[in-house]
Amino acid sequence: MSESQYDLIVIGAGPGGYVAAIRAAQLGLKTACVEKRDALGGTCLNIGCIPSKALLNSSEKFEEANHSFAAHGVDLGAVKLNLKAMMARKDKVVGDLTKGVAFLFKKNMIDHFRGAGSLAGPGKVAVTPADGGKAEILQAKHILIATGSDVMTLPGVEIDEKRIVSSTGALTLARVPKHLVVVGGGVIGLELGSVWRRLGAQVTVVEFLDRVLPEMDGEVSKNFGRIMKKQGMTLRLGSKVTSAKAGKSGIKLGVEPASGGKAETVDCDVALVSIGRRPYTDGLGLEKAGVKTDERGFIVVDDRYRTTADGVYAIGDCVPGPMLAHKAEDEGVACVEAIAGQKSHVNYDAIPSIVYTWPEVAAVGATEQQLKEAGTEYRAGSFPFTANSRARTNMETDGFVKILADAKTDRVLGAHIVGPDAGTMIHEIVVVMEFGGAAEDIARSTHGHPTLSEAVKEAALAVAGRPVHI
Repeated sequence: MSESQYDLIVIGAGPGGYVAAIRAAQLGLKTACVEKRDALGGTCLNIGCIPSKALLNSSEKFEEANHSFAAHGVDLGAVKLNLKAMMARKDKVVGDLTKGVAFLFKKNMIDHFRGAGSLAGPGKVAVTPADGGKAEILQAKHILIATGSDVMTLPGVEIDEKRIVSSTGALTLARVPKHLVVVGGGVIGLELGSVWRRLGAQVTVVEFLDRVLPEMDGEVSKNFGRIMKKQGMTLRLGSKVTSAKAGKSGIKLGVEPASGGKAETVDCDVALVSIGRRPYTDGLGLEKAGVKTDERGFIVVDDRYRTTADGVYAIGDCVPGPMLAHKAEDEGVACVEAIAGQKSHVNYDAIPSIVYTWPEVAAVGATEQQLKEAGTEYRAGSFPFTANSRARTNMETDGFVKILADAKTDRVLGAHIVGPDAGTMIHEIVVVMEFGGAAEDIARSTHGHPTLSEAVKEAALAVAGRPVHI
């Protein structure tokens, strides 16, 4: 049993963990990172954000070639899907990026230990190899837990990653399903459902609540649900899946009203369980180390990401807050900068959330429902992409931009976009919010013409009741 001494040991090499490790090394801390996967990058890079976006991009091109090119005067004839090549491209993107993270570790002289990390006493981390052999003990002044999250399971539905799949299995299907049922109308389910619908699957989404994207602004959810139905998805809202039985002829799902009522059977050949994620803290030895968790299993931290155990910190999906890779990255940076004696913070009111369907959905700050519940006086300004010249030239007019501003100060409190490149456009508003800016600041800023971003300016003008192009 060997021992090594570090300033910081990071457990987990996902976006939060590897970014924290790099920043710590930049600050002069001797740093090690423990990761149980063979490849760096965590869930996001290996089986989450990156491979799903690769398939979303490829499937968008396939659908455009099938349905949109002719209107642009591009005649292709019959378009054939090569799913094997599409999957190979996705795998290459993932492989190249994981190698990139490994290069950054070498560049910043970060020691990488392969194995499962756990707390082994004050200032100690045990690294247990995958074969279950003898653990190696590492020592550090500070330990950062960045273990991320795992798939949440559904009682009565056993995931086998072949026919009843999580997001992991949905990224590696060998053929296009005839009928895919997505259990859960959240971000991951709608993104992956969109991939397979574009490639030819019949897609049914079963959502417990009365709208898809239930955490988003109500107007966004309603509008986006209409768009998904127009694209060919079947939405079964206010419904729940109670059982799943896989047989030779396919899968039989038990579906019934969420409020109770008569159950029915829905047949499909692939079911995707996508009802959310849970903090992953299995095998870390938290209780023995004195690290407290809350009633939902999240690690309890203070505003400097310190846990209830001296010298132990936590960030990312395993602590409260939105489960977003960029949130984890910023928390990792803020945490290690505080460890190094610097002042740093994360503005949780200005963290964007993006759904990478097409059109995209993006949001930052408060929803109208949240402002009403808080009793905040606000003004709302909206502008539809049907009135945006660039959207019309691109034949992408679904959706709108909505900006919410304080009724007295005009400070931007939130923004919501459904539309093409929404995930890019939202960042203009993120920066304005970060600097405490007003809707008038956006409205007075010159936006290039013709661009999609003009819709953001028009929505800001609409806050004051003076949009120009509608």
